[in-house]
Amino acid sequence: MLLSLIIPAYNESDRIGPSVEKAYRYFENADYDVEIIVVDDGSTDETTNAVREVFARKPKTLSRVDTRLISLVVNSGKGAAVRRGMLEARGSVRVFTDADFSTPIQEIAKIIPLIASGEYDVVIGSRAAERRMLVKKHQPWYREAMGRFYNVLVQLFVFRGIRDTQCGFKGFSGDATQILFSKLRVNGFSFDVEILYLARRYGYRIREIAVEWYNDERSTVGAITDSAKMFWELLRIRKLHAHDAQR
Repeated sequence: MLLSLIIPAYNESDRIGPSVEKAYRYFENADYDVEIIVVDDGSTDETTNAVREVFARKPKTLSRVDTRLISLVVNSGKGAAVRRGMLEARGSVRVFTDADFSTPIQEIAKIIPLIASGEYDVVIGSRAAERRMLVKKHQPWYREAMGRFYNVLVQLFVFRGIRDTQCGFKGFSGDATQILFSKLRVNGFSFDVEILYLARRYGYRIREIAVEWYNDERSTVGAITDSAKMFWELLRIRKLHAHDAQR
């Protein structure tokens, strides 16, 4: 199987169906095998039912597309949901994306060849590349300011050189996935930084690419509470892996 698409979802009953339908339309003409994996992170709404319903509506013509739902018993955090989906996936290229498809599904075409060719192990979408020209709908000014400040903290405390660690659209080779995600310890939103820190530390080839991005005003990330948690998670990353043996 070439591609696994992993979608973490927490209380996404309204958005998950339309997103999966967009994936169906995109993969109609795919000449490779695909699996779509939704990881329900202990949702308290009707997310699980919404996923089952949209999976049941998969067109019969999509014979090369498999679907799978993984349900976590309790809400464990985005990092935990992504880790579970990535490690259970079977694709030689594995991409995780946000449930709202803030990055349109067609941008996956930029990732697949870079990893499938063996040129890169990790390819990450970036809103900061190309002078942010591909950001089609911006966040409110205070969220963008917080995002830039967070990236300054990443540069100071974890690693330098990646302009956007938090865009929720990242691809990994199957081999890199098994090594990196098995070592992932952060369950919250700073897991992106941890996985890139590990990728750097283990010598994987990383490429940052510009992708289209549209802000969804119904973001589930709390501007204050989640930002504080992300900061504390950030400070823990190096300590968590201080004694890891390198590849």
